[in-house]
Amino acid sequence: MFCGGKKSYFAATVCIITLTSMVTFSYIRLQRLAHLPKIIQEGRRCRGEIANKTITPLKDNRTFIISPYFDDREGKVTRVIGIVHHEDVKELYCWFCCQPHGKIYVSKAKIDVHSDRFGFPYGAADIVCVEPENCDPTHVSIHQSPHGNIDQLPRFEIKNRKAETFSVDFTVCISAMFGNYNNVLQFIQSMEMYKILGVQKVVVYKNSCSQLMEKVLKFYMKEGTVEIIPWPINSYLKVSSKWHFMQDGTHIGYYGQITALNDCIYRNMQRSRFVVLNDADEIILPLKHPDWKTMMSSLQEQNPGTGIFLFENHIFPETISTPVFNVSSWNTVPGVNILQHVHREPDRKEVINPKKMIIDPRRVFQTSVHSVLRAYGTSVNVPMDVALIYHCRVPLQGNLPKESLIRDTSLWKYNSSLIMNVNKVLRQAVL
Repeated sequence: MFCGGKKSYFAATVCIITLTSMVTFSYIRLQRLAHLPKIIQEGRRCRGEIANKTITPLKDNRTFIISPYFDDREGKVTRVIGIVHHEDVKELYCWFCCQPHGKIYVSKAKIDVHSDRFGFPYGAADIVCVEPENCDPTHVSIHQSPHGNIDQLPRFEIKNRKAETFSVDFTVCISAMFGNYNNVLQFIQSMEMYKILGVQKVVVYKNSCSQLMEKVLKFYMKEGTVEIIPWPINSYLKVSSKWHFMQDGTHIGYYGQITALNDCIYRNMQRSRFVVLNDADEIILPLKHPDWKTMMSSLQEQNPGTGIFLFENHIFPETISTPVFNVSSWNTVPGVNILQHVHREPDRKEVINPKKMIIDPRRVFQTSVHSVLRAYGTSVNVPMDVALIYHCRVPLQGNLPKESLIRDTSLWKYNSSLIMNVNKVLRQAVL
């Protein structure tokens, strides 16, 4: 009886496992089939109006499209960077118009809201749609339903369709410039430091800035260094200048910074060898190498297969200054002179210093501000003796006297080139 009982129990267990596996497999297969493109119309021409804004709201006012990108790293898909309400948006569909045959395909989207919403009701999202097999669509429309008239839907150009060779080694992504930004001198100093370190392109997601800052941006645009992405997110959502939700009725944190960073990665995925994710008041300062190119070459050699390099942030309080490098012509320019701030706050045992990143964009699917959320390969924390982030801002440990700060003049090794370059920009763009 005992043996028979054991055999019956074993057989029942095997049966349950088999049935569960079959049901799971069938469910997954049905889910995949549900997301495959289906022809709904033929013999049509694509007449929908082409969207040309950075942020485009859909009619539900719960979904905001930034830009679609072709992504073939995990199958042939269109990945749309967007902003959605994390609860209210349950279904979206991609409408592909395939020319010259005029076939209209509809794919049910997978809506992947990024995990780092920090409590806000809206967050960055990947709206991912499988593309038709025998078609390389140039545009896509997004709709809440698989039914409707494609001519009434805005069409979005699918970027990254054609493979490109790298046009630059380093692109810095700055998001977002807001609050009538007027820290002109520090911005120019950061820009010139980036160029000294090897940056060829800086992408600025601009919400608002002062008239003087506008002049500086136009100078760098004409020079070919800066690309401006208009970022009028407060025209559509109640934005917070905080990174975490304060129960204050706002919709999204820090002017949609995370969405902008993700868009910047995909925007530069095929044209930049590395993408640098930091703010305008932050500079990744190499301590063992003269520039980023030699630093990254060394780091990649030591860490093969790594695509995410994290650098530790260190605060250099703008409230503590030194009289050295008091350049008289700079005194009329609004903003901080970083050369005069060479005392950094000490580490705190109970606090982990946040990090910013240099990444290989082709290895990253989703990012947050201080770490990636989904990527190929590994991440490496770069030791502080190799590089640190020079972050000149208001202090975090404001009660510390100057004697408790650490004097660190690493920035000064660039002083001659920096002063000369900043003076040149000020003469041409500001003074």
